[in-house]
Amino acid sequence: MKKNGNVEFFPSIASLATYPQSIRERNRWVISQRGNRNASPSADNLARTSLRQEVPHAFLRERELAADGSLAECVAVFLTNRECPWKCFMCDLWKNTLETSVSPGMIPQQIAYAFQQLGAPPSAEDGRAAMLVKLYNSGSFFDPRAIPAEDYGKIAQLLTGFRRVIVECHPLLLGDSCLRFRDLLTAELEVALGLETAHPAALGQLNKGFGVEDFLRKCDWLRENGMAIRVFLLVNAPFVPSAEQAEWVEKSIQLATAAGAEVICLIPTRTGNGAVEALLRSGLYSRTRLEQLENALEAGIRSSRARVFADLWDLEQFRSCPHCFSERRIRLQRMNDQQRLLNRIRCDQCR
Repeated sequence: MKKNGNVEFFPSIASLATYPQSIRERNRWVISQRGNRNASPSADNLARTSLRQEVPHAFLRERELAADGSLAECVAVFLTNRECPWKCFMCDLWKNTLETSVSPGMIPQQIAYAFQQLGAPPSAEDGRAAMLVKLYNSGSFFDPRAIPAEDYGKIAQLLTGFRRVIVECHPLLLGDSCLRFRDLLTAELEVALGLETAHPAALGQLNKGFGVEDFLRKCDWLRENGMAIRVFLLVNAPFVPSAEQAEWVEKSIQLATAAGAEVICLIPTRTGNGAVEALLRSGLYSRTRLEQLENALEAGIRSSRARVFADLWDLEQFRSCPHCFSERRIRLQRMNDQQRLLNRIRCDQCR
């Protein structure tokens, strides 16, 4: 890094040796690659609002295969709050965060707003009512600078009637606040952890701030305290050698399963945060292909006791053939819903 007055210039990644190795310098490098936050709604399949602390930045109603084999109704609320303190290499969730903490009372207000728009929470008279609720906040639910702990009681009251509550959190922030929130709920609590990859060196380079052993230890803690585990894994994870990508996806699925994950979500690595583009320009990384996600989902369904889902959000980013893309997307959705292997789509155009 060089300085010219108050401006800092970071070298591009020409090799892994030029990628900053200290956490402090790496954080600054990741931030230097960024563009702007999302100031207005974007065009996709989510109901979106502008970034204000009074409303969630997105929400939707979907279905997800539950442990009993049913397609459960699910409400997902994407809360607007402060950016995560960790600067993960591939993360673009900061685009929908604020630069300051939200005021107490705002998170319950956001949840209530989303429920009003989506017709939730469920009632005994509503046969199609949502049974699962995801509260995703672009970081860690148990980060007190993101979700005020004093709001836990109001949040828990709003969630009455759901069967399971799913939140996301960095492993190192799991502790007493998690137990307190669990005890306030009438529903089961499931915690989603972003492992990304079991490849030790790549996990370190991703700047997650924890290692595989930390992940395993926190999974043990969650199970011992009666909470379910969901794990996010990257398909085509940066810093994993290209020839080893498929192998390490399978190893990561196996590790997450052994750690007790009930659900594993396979997320194709996307561009759009600046750092991934820098790695692409270096020639050290190649764009994610739809075939990689297909292979990963097949491997997960074939080998894991967990329910394994392919993340299909913004899947168009990985479209290489307009002739077979729609059918391939439908196949992935059906495999998510059925958890069984389906025949590959044959395409005479792209073969």
